[in-house]
Amino acid sequence: MTLAIILYTGAIGLLVIGLAGVVMSSHLFRMLLGLVIAEAGANLLLILAGYRWGGAAPIWQAGQFPTTMVDPVPQAMVLTAIVIGVGVQALAIALLIRHRHYSGTLQRTGGLNQLQADLDREAGVRHTRSSDAPTLNPLTEVEHVH
Repeated sequence: MTLAIILYTGAIGLLVIGLAGVVMSSHLFRMLLGLVIAEAGANLLLILAGYRWGGAAPIWQAGQFPTTMVDPVPQAMVLTAIVIGVGVQALAIALLIRHRHYSGTLQRTGGLNQLQADLDREAGVRHTRSSDAPTLNPLTEVEHVH
């Protein structure tokens, strides 16, 4: 097995593991970690796309360029992607902290339930029982109004 196959397999593996973490997790921080792993896999794929085995850096030496050069454009793209990724990750962590203070949880459903309750309260929606629900016995059960 050559080094290229190992590197490509690792890059695709990171991408798949990260995307699986985003899709399968219900915890928002774990979803962010999955996104970071997927980003690392995508960056590795970009670096591998521009790499030429046996190539040299495109630097003028001894009055000429090397005959086989590594493509510098994917490297520049990956450096830019890393900087942008760190900024997005910092913003996402700040939003997660705000969400945790607001809803008290980092579970995806917990935040949605809190948001729905706030929207209902602001809109003046009153939750009532269904007309098909059994009637309450006033001596044993009490209707809870949200």
